[in-house]
Amino acid sequence: MTEPQDDTSAIAIAPDVDTLDWSKGDGLLPAVVQDAATLRVLMLGYMDRAAFAETLRRGEVTFFSRSKNRLWTKGEQSGHTLELVSMEADCDADTLLVLATPRGPTCHLQRPSCFPTAPAGVLAELDALIETRERERPEGSYTTRLFDGGVRRIAQKVGEEGVETALAALVQTDEELLGEGADLLYHLIVLLRARGLSLADVERVLTARGG
Repeated sequence: MTEPQDDTSAIAIAPDVDTLDWSKGDGLLPAVVQDAATLRVLMLGYMDRAAFAETLRRGEVTFFSRSKNRLWTKGEQSGHTLELVSMEADCDADTLLVLATPRGPTCHLQRPSCFPTAPAGVLAELDALIETRERERPEGSYTTRLFDGGVRRIAQKVGEEGVETALAALVQTDEELLGEGADLLYHLIVLLRARGLSLADVERVLTARGG
């Protein structure tokens, strides 16, 4: 095993290295990586003290590769890195949960996850897609037309969809209500993005209220 670096910097939320139980697994801790936006499980790797420290120092998820017998930063060859958001230890302090933002597909087979059917939050994925549409503005996209129309037009659409959802709740079928609700959520996310906000910002408000 290699020794940890001394120049770690607190760039993300993470447990104190000395509170982790490094005595198990020959000094290696399993590290489960999740997409910070969609919560999809991306991969499983292993960290020793040096990989833990390097992850904090670089801000990119780094593992100890058992096959290479050295530190290995995800994406060092492909460029498909995992940008660190946070790390958390489990109740036994011998496993890490790593939240990260993937820069490209995580799997070497060019899939988002090393687990082919790993579930993800549908709304979070929609929010990410809408963010991409706002940035790239592809021609012919309905979302692009909404952004081009400006906040006032998008807000009007949210109002229209809200009324239609309320009416569906009173006089239409469950299926029609669900369809109108989906339309409302989509337009609301577009409105948030048009104001420089995201679904995650709303989630933070809900979390604070729940606390």
